[in-house]
Amino acid sequence: MSEARSDSSPRKKDQSFYYRLFHMQLPLETESTVFILVNLLDFFATYFGLANGVFRESNPIANWFLEGWGVKKGLLIYKLVMVTLVCVIAQIVYPHRPRTARMILIGGSLVVGYVVIYSVRLLLAQELF
Repeated sequence: MSEARSDSSPRKKDQSFYYRLFHMQLPLETESTVFILVNLLDFFATYFGLANGVFRESNPIANWFLEGWGVKKGLLIYKLVMVTLVCVIAQIVYPHRPRTARMILIGGSLVVGYVVIYSVRLLLAQELF
């Protein structure tokens, strides 16, 4: 006779990659979301400035993307690559040094946030808004 399984013993949840990805909170979710949103603001401010001739891209890597794919597509690809790279690096660092990983995203958000504020001030000075 087989024994009935006791329901009182806790069942170990499936800890597969897909379970963790879709059912559990990922590390640094809040910090990553803020970083992504600030970079989205930077994309729109930079695109608006480049499209209206107010800005000229001084970053040679970003400029390579802009020359290769145009302003809209090149800037979008560049931002997606950079944001993805930073978020993935933070997730890789997190298990070993959680504070460092968190500081990567918070520091990046602050730096990009400053760039957004500066860009908006330049656009306001040109009376484009």
